[in-house]
Amino acid sequence: MMALRAAQDPALGSLLTEHILRDVALPPGARVAGVWPLPGEIDLRPLWHALHDRDYIVLLPQTTPRGEILQFRRWHPGCGMVHERFGTQCPDGELDTPDIIFVPLLAFDRRGHRLGYGGGYYDRTLAAYPEIPAIGFGYAAQEVEEVPCAPHDRQLQAIFTEGGKVVLGR
Repeated sequence: MMALRAAQDPALGSLLTEHILRDVALPPGARVAGVWPLPGEIDLRPLWHALHDRDYIVLLPQTTPRGEILQFRRWHPGCGMVHERFGTQCPDGELDTPDIIFVPLLAFDRRGHRLGYGGGYYDRTLAAYPEIPAIGFGYAAQEVEEVPCAPHDRQLQAIFTEGGKVVLGR
């Protein structure tokens, strides 16, 4: 799946941004958590800029020690970014709690299950915040017939790709 994802065009994030802005109803001023793209991931920086320009609060995760939930820091264009483990970057802004979390994935299925990178960071974070909606995002090519899941795995409320919102059948 990593090789398949790496073969995709990260610039498709602009299409994904258009779909999300059109199809996700965000309350005014919502705190929206996302990610700064890793190599090979679809690039949603256009979405973070668009949300910031529309007066939403954009949060990006700080990689915490293994076994802990993610923490989210406020981001804005031009803010300082700190290089972290796994090639990630996070803003040097203040900590905050999201109202909605956009979740990266390596693979997904139409039941709303996702396969992450194996560290369990998002699994723990989503379990800690069951009331916060979680929306997955990735390339359409990352869809698989069935993602293995455990009883503690939380289904995503929605998944978006460059093709638009994926119709989930629970």
